[in-house]
Amino acid sequence: MKTLKLVTTLILLLFTTGQIFSQNAGSTTDKEAVLKIMKSYKDALQNLTTKGTFELFAKDSEVYESGGIEGTYEHYIEHHLGPELGHFKSFTFSDYKIDVKVDAPYAFTTETYVYTIVLNPDEKGKSRTIKKKGVATSILKKMDGEWKIIKTHSSSRNTK
Repeated sequence: MKTLKLVTTLILLLFTTGQIFSQNAGSTTDKEAVLKIMKSYKDALQNLTTKGTFELFAKDSEVYESGGIEGTYEHYIEHHLGPELGHFKSFTFSDYKIDVKVDAPYAFTTETYVYTIVLNPDEKGKSRTIKKKGVATSILKKMDGEWKIIKTHSSSRNTK
């Protein structure tokens, strides 16, 4: 009887441990996939383009920026960020950090950074630089096996 209990306990222990390792392995893979999505979006902005970014967002995504409701990502690009990018000579991130927590089917990110925007020269040939400290939080959802940003909120303030 003791042997049966011991064998049963060992089997349960191995099964449970295996499940934990499997879940952690999946979480690592999911975390890497989420990091890749967020990096793709950041890289596109730094390259002053929206090309390839629509696939990163769910169709019914929600974008919030500095206290404003921007609507879906598509609306945000058409009416806000898209036109702005045309006025930028450069857009760079520094001091960038990201934290990702995966709780499938959702993932939660917090990004902190300093962004620097150099505007194209005006009609007098003068350019202006904007440098701000920013934070962004995003919620992603795994849909049909792919991570998509469903909500994102960013805000910024002047650097000291």
